[in-house]
Amino acid sequence: MVNQPEKVKVATIGAGGWGKNLVRNFFQIDGADLIYVCDLDEKALAKAESQYPGVKVSRSVEDVLADSKVQAVIIATPAVTHFEMAKKALEAGKHVFVEKPMTLKVRDARDLAATVERTGLKLMVGHLLEYHPAVETLRKMVASGELGDIFYAYSQRVNLGVIRQDENALWSFAPHDISVILYLFDTEPETVCARGESYLQQGIEDVVFVNMRFADGKMAQMQLSWLDPHKIRKTTIVGSKKMVVFDDMESAEKVKVYDKGVSGGGEIISYADSLALRTGDIYIPHIKMVEPLRTECEHFIDCIRTDRQPRSDVQDGLRVVEVLAAAQESLSSGGVPVRVAKDS
Repeated sequence: MVNQPEKVKVATIGAGGWGKNLVRNFFQIDGADLIYVCDLDEKALAKAESQYPGVKVSRSVEDVLADSKVQAVIIATPAVTHFEMAKKALEAGKHVFVEKPMTLKVRDARDLAATVERTGLKLMVGHLLEYHPAVETLRKMVASGELGDIFYAYSQRVNLGVIRQDENALWSFAPHDISVILYLFDTEPETVCARGESYLQQGIEDVVFVNMRFADGKMAQMQLSWLDPHKIRKTTIVGSKKMVVFDDMESAEKVKVYDKGVSGGGEIISYADSLALRTGDIYIPHIKMVEPLRTECEHFIDCIRTDRQPRSDVQDGLRVVEVLAAAQESLSSGGVPVRVAKDS
């Protein structure tokens, strides 16, 4: 009988909002042993204490990090605290799962990358959609060449509310779509342009449009807003052979593949003679749906137990922060193209 690695003893920092979902998952998954929930909110702690018997609660991050039994820390605090929390946890010898965005500054993201390299610990970023079964299906389609040469992609992440006061729509929404596009394209953009407006609160953009251009000619466009009559979570990829749409608001048919395209007709005589439109069937691939958050949490624990590199590791987090920083610089400069600063 093969001996299984021991369960990883976990502490979560942040138990409200999205944090409570992480608490639930790390309490339930087989490979984890949730021993601490830490939060400043007494109500959140009382709720966690009643829901998860045997789990200690604490208002002190220092006490949690000082406990030698804690092997991994889950950070679901406001984004402005991510760098400090993650750095302290790594320095305390803990593996780290930190929600997106990993940091708000490129230099801080590079600092975490250097700390991970020095300590040999795992750092995983909560780029949730990289663990979505539909996104994995898209990734396989792109990698296999089923879609042909990829021309461009665009995503829409809009709804009415929740209106943030501590971050704009770019930093709140774009990490999802940037991480997906980089995952699907398997490369980083050369330049980024972003334009937006602050309609509800001065200095906090409610609506942002971002364009990324890649070295091989591909483009990706993102529409981000919490001031919109529709709730849309959709990504479209256009290839030379086929086109595919991922609609996360669909309950069952999340991915639709369109057998449509345009083919060249050889020697250019006229527009009609040189280009031929092709319209074929639409098909919906069967995708076994599982909760992406459960898959993400299990992946983090499995990487610790088997000493593997997380999919959304510190380098993935760094790439996303580099794109976000370039987009913010462009946004603050009226939409001028900004080159993405690569780590050297």
